[in-house]
Amino acid sequence: MKILYFGDVVGRAGRDILTRQLPAIRDRLSADFVVVNGENAAGGFGITDKIAEEFFAAGTDCIVLGNHSFDQKEIMPTLEKDGRILRPLNYPKDTPGKGVGAFKTRRGKTILVIQVMGRLFMDPLDDPFAAVEKTLAGNPLGRKYDAILVDIHAEITSEKMSMGQFCDGRVSMVVGSHTHVPTADAQIFPGGTAYQTDAGMCGDYNSVIGMDKEEPLRRFTRKIPGGRFTPALGEGTACGIFVETDDKTGLAKYISPLRVGGRLMEIWPKIS
Repeated sequence: MKILYFGDVVGRAGRDILTRQLPAIRDRLSADFVVVNGENAAGGFGITDKIAEEFFAAGTDCIVLGNHSFDQKEIMPTLEKDGRILRPLNYPKDTPGKGVGAFKTRRGKTILVIQVMGRLFMDPLDDPFAAVEKTLAGNPLGRKYDAILVDIHAEITSEKMSMGQFCDGRVSMVVGSHTHVPTADAQIFPGGTAYQTDAGMCGDYNSVIGMDKEEPLRRFTRKIPGGRFTPALGEGTACGIFVETDDKTGLAKYISPLRVGGRLMEIWPKIS
């Protein structure tokens, strides 16, 4: 199975590059399934129903969120009824929405998507490792599902790496989101799980993690907030990860970063 994952979409710049490029990217890579982190898509804070539909229309199969899951209140009823949009699994029991989704690809393959949020320097949530363990216990890779993807939305690289090692051999891929900078550690662990600490964002990289530079710089240099953070509006770069799995085991046999458009060096996976 060929799986595409795109990191946090930040504001209009991120939305524009993703929706404009995704159909061609999906076709060029013959992707079976596409996951997009959309938690910063609406002005940098959350996602709306309209934006989610734009992503689905462009070729997204599943949208995952994060710490801004509920910033746009209109999305809360949608989270209850649309299983294609996932918030972190380790929110409290009665939180609207789901953190796990089971999907069937166009070729009839099955994939399980799990999202959890880290706890270090983040809002305190339930244990993400326990949440993943409980889910994987009843959903064995290669038997019940042809592929399993875990998105860990976290601040600290060691927490993301620990989740990757924790899942090695039991899922197809573990990908980190939230810090908006693509890391250079794409790899396949010894047990066969593909991993990258952060996929990077889809947005304007002439910014401070996707936000217009003025307000972050003011806060760093003068310690005086002057207003809300607003997304930068320059040309966006779409950053993601491409993973190909073994159809027999569900484990990864190839991983590559993907970067298209904007300021960063373009990277295309090699197609087998």
